[in-house]
Amino acid sequence: MLKQRVITAVAIVVPLLAALVWLEPAPLMALFALVVVGAAWEWSDMSGIRAPGLRGLYCLIVAAGMTGFAFQANLFNAVPNIELIRDAMHVAVIFWAIALLWVMGYPGSAGLWGSVAVRALMGLVVLLPTWLALYYLRVQGQGALLILYVLVVVVAADVGAYFAGRAWGRAKLAVNVSPNKSWAGFWGGLAASQALALVAGLFWPGGLPVELPVFMVLSGVASLASVLGDLLESMVKRHRGIKDSGNLLPGHGGLMDRLDSLTAAIPVFTLGMLLVGW
Repeated sequence: MLKQRVITAVAIVVPLLAALVWLEPAPLMALFALVVVGAAWEWSDMSGIRAPGLRGLYCLIVAAGMTGFAFQANLFNAVPNIELIRDAMHVAVIFWAIALLWVMGYPGSAGLWGSVAVRALMGLVVLLPTWLALYYLRVQGQGALLILYVLVVVVAADVGAYFAGRAWGRAKLAVNVSPNKSWAGFWGGLAASQALALVAGLFWPGGLPVELPVFMVLSGVASLASVLGDLLESMVKRHRGIKDSGNLLPGHGGLMDRLDSLTAAIPVFTLGMLLVGW
């Protein structure tokens, strides 16, 4: 299993790095849009939508949402609509704050979000702001580096949580949602992200456009959000009665199983950038 996971991870990371380095923003975001549509197919099943035709319609709705965002936010122009992007990120962050209450209150909270319609709507709020935030990050100066950095923050938080949880993980974080997650892992992931932010901030090409403590706070908040993204997907899958969102990625599950942390971390990081005037 470990060998399979490593092979799949390499097969994902190498093309991703190549795309970030060589693709211009428009084709890169078209590629990301395809990934989001694939994730929407999985989310439709997690929502309880069974009929293939309805799942396809759900994917079309997500694709239409990304297209609408692209035009309304002027993403094809030199000057994007910052106000709309900021508003979308605010909506996403408010949703994640509500999601935190749902996660901590599960299974009792399922009465609020457990219907097919609400879970399907959740998917739109999870996926669409993620794609918009990625596009906004990409068109910034050092955009590819920014996206790569957030990805590495999420990985660092995950690795830190794994080792801290293995060593000291007795007190569970959200036992009804993900029994393996612990408070020790939570703090270990935060510590790892802060160490990464410190090193990255000191050696950022051309210097950071914000103060290093601000950069560390942004990174820390993004790492904490990544935990929530993982927990939310775990909660929805548990409610649906499935282990993985899909089987597209051998050893890893589905696309959502790899994107769950990013769907919270990237909008949160992007809103933080907008608020601090990056």
